[in-house]
Amino acid sequence: MADTGLLEALLRLLEKVDGGIESQDVAADLGVDHQLIVGAVKSLQALGEVISAEQKSSKHWELTGEGCEIAEQGSHESRVFNAIPDKGLPQNELMKMPSGKVGFSKAMSNKWIRLDKAHEGGPRVFKTVETIEDTVRDKLQLVQKGLSAKLKDKEKNELKKRKLLSEVTVKSYRITKGSSFSTTINKQETELTPEMIASGSWKEKKFKPYNFEAMGVAPDCGHLHPLMKVRTQFRQIFLEMGFTEMPTNNFIESSFWNFDSLFQPQQHPARDQHDTFFISDPALAHEFPQDYLERVKQVHSEGGYGSQGYKYDWKIEEAQKNLLRTHTTAVSARMLYKLAQQEKFTPVKYFSIDRVFRNESLDATHLAEFHQIEGVVADYGLTLGNLMGILHQFFTKLGITKLRFKPAYNPYTEPSMEVFSYHEGKSLRTKSYVYVMFVSWFLTLKKIKLKKIPCWKNIGVLMSSLEVPVYKFGSHN
Repeated sequence: MADTGLLEALLRLLEKVDGGIESQDVAADLGVDHQLIVGAVKSLQALGEVISAEQKSSKHWELTGEGCEIAEQGSHESRVFNAIPDKGLPQNELMKMPSGKVGFSKAMSNKWIRLDKAHEGGPRVFKTVETIEDTVRDKLQLVQKGLSAKLKDKEKNELKKRKLLSEVTVKSYRITKGSSFSTTINKQETELTPEMIASGSWKEKKFKPYNFEAMGVAPDCGHLHPLMKVRTQFRQIFLEMGFTEMPTNNFIESSFWNFDSLFQPQQHPARDQHDTFFISDPALAHEFPQDYLERVKQVHSEGGYGSQGYKYDWKIEEAQKNLLRTHTTAVSARMLYKLAQQEKFTPVKYFSIDRVFRNESLDATHLAEFHQIEGVVADYGLTLGNLMGILHQFFTKLGITKLRFKPAYNPYTEPSMEVFSYHEGKSLRTKSYVYVMFVSWFLTLKKIKLKKIPCWKNIGVLMSSLEVPVYKFGSHN
């Protein structure tokens, strides 16, 4: 609210006139900035019907900072002319003057001066007239006195192009007395308190009317989902570690890439409808690399590459079934197959972060999908130590530095180990395995992020996809 003294001064001025008064005239009478009067008008309007104010817009011309300087000291061209003696002045000295460049150009255009390029001592500037009339300064002084109407539009535009003059739009008010006009300020109450009700003082109070057209506070929106924040953070860590992101934009996968290429037998319980979402349309996939399909079939049925196989009749009909992928390892299998087709092997480091689907019962903390984060490292001479180094670097970037690796038993990997970590009162255990071709590691993403999101337990079903996190890394010998 504006200063009470200013409000009362405005009201006293208004009391002396019969009609109304202009806000600009009030500013001039009180010797204050017009914007302060505008603020006072708005404050009085908020008090009710004390005054009535009609807003008006008007345009006028005023000098810029450079224009004010010229109105006082003269134009650049006149200063250049006055600086040149009768015997002339070297051009290089003239250009060193503050108004030299602009003034020289304008004075030449006005034919006040001439340039002798063939002069014995180098280019020299001479006067061509004895006296000049500084019309630029005269025009600016007219505007300064409020007589801009005497200038033609062309003259104003020329001065505007030289950035000596600017057209300003001023919003002012025509102020008149309101139905409740008074020269004293009575503050209106904005709140009905229990004390007012108990004492009955509210009956004598004046309350500020509600503005039902006022805009409310804009609701907060556009926040990133906590899971997306986690995903972005982990993705950035992998990129910093030199990994390349694998394409995971295919939620629908064939059983061949999802199961068979990973040597999961066709009678495995995980391939049952109780665990997997099968697709009815299109139900079957038909495009496979035939040479690779035959090798996969042979290992399943007869064995090979050091494996005795599963000794069963492998069926292409099972491998053709389409499904919602149950893990992103299907993408890793495709990438490794593509890598094997290269004539010359090149080491790679891949990772992916995306959704996978399992046919599980839904409840308050579980959904039928979750995010799996997976990585593959293919290179010569990788060992368990490389996996431990990757894990240590990954956790360090998360802010977890206290790690402990312990040998462990797992029926389908050899060797295997568990990784224990400690951070701010939270213990964390992950499992890591080493295959002949791949090293893999698994950890619970939800536990890791407990240190990042304090209200994790209250997030509910939307975060349930973090209940079954998987991290894998692989090496190729």
